[in-house]
Amino acid sequence: MKKILMTAVAAAALAGIGQSGTAQAAEAMRCSHQLPPQHHIAQVIDRWAAEVEAQSNGDIDVQVFGANSLSGAKENIPSVAKGSIECAFSVNFQWGKTLPLMNVTLKPYAVTSKDVLANWPGSEAAKYLEAALLEKGVRNVAWLFTTRMSAYTSKGKALLTPADFQGVKIRGLNPIVDAGLRAMGAAPSAMSGSKVYQALSTGVIDAGLTDIAATWSRKYYEVQDQVVASPLFSVFFHGYVNPAWYDGLSDANKAALDAAGAKAAVWAVEETEKAAGSAPYNLATKNVTVHIHTAEQAAVMKAAMGPAFDAAFAEETGDEGKKLLELVNQIGK
Repeated sequence: MKKILMTAVAAAALAGIGQSGTAQAAEAMRCSHQLPPQHHIAQVIDRWAAEVEAQSNGDIDVQVFGANSLSGAKENIPSVAKGSIECAFSVNFQWGKTLPLMNVTLKPYAVTSKDVLANWPGSEAAKYLEAALLEKGVRNVAWLFTTRMSAYTSKGKALLTPADFQGVKIRGLNPIVDAGLRAMGAAPSAMSGSKVYQALSTGVIDAGLTDIAATWSRKYYEVQDQVVASPLFSVFFHGYVNPAWYDGLSDANKAALDAAGAKAAVWAVEETEKAAGSAPYNLATKNVTVHIHTAEQAAVMKAAMGPAFDAAFAEETGDEGKKLLELVNQIGK
């Protein structure tokens, strides 16, 4: 029995030795993101990591660091581009002026079709952005749709009409998106999702802007009692890696990343729909009043916000932005 055991151990050891006679260690892939563990997209990222390892037969060792535990939300993009870490996930609006094209899905009340988002990976619009991302120093490996239903949160008074936003200090995203909020008289202050709860609890801002599922996962109900669910825009968390690190992978491991990214895109759509559907009911158990914008109310909001966004987007993106909008409009047709 002892001899059989030793033989098995020796065989296992030999299996990890390459032609050079040295053991082949797994390729480390440290991956940072800002989401808390209970967020549905954080859970999709964990599934994606396991899938990468499975698809690569363990050749890639994915080490996920959530909740800003490895790198802050603002540092993720430059950290990956410089090669300080191999991988990160960021919200598309976090690219701001560095790559304003990434704001295309944030056009108010325009890109919230489930069919469009389900067909986003592999679309010409996605490829257009992937090429732009590569020029900025990162290679995209996953598109994770995280919302097509946003939430305006507040305390005491619901933000139902443009007039309700007058003078309200609200969580902003970036200059292009914030232009629509300013058009209604609000005072947006851009910050990552991880900082909003504290800003609300301390009065730095009066109101939140997030996806409907995050109002539950980030416990906004502890500091806000009004939520207006509205099909404002669509948001992606996208996964990206350092190009030099990626180029050093075998073709098989590059294919593993592709396969895992494709699966995760589907999981994200499924889990987002579930989370969005359950959030209003969960919030109601915490004495939060949930309002859902009617089509008519959404149209009023679009008329108030849309022109300001369009002007800011056009100013920052020019002909490239116009081309990208055309590609987005072709998805699913």
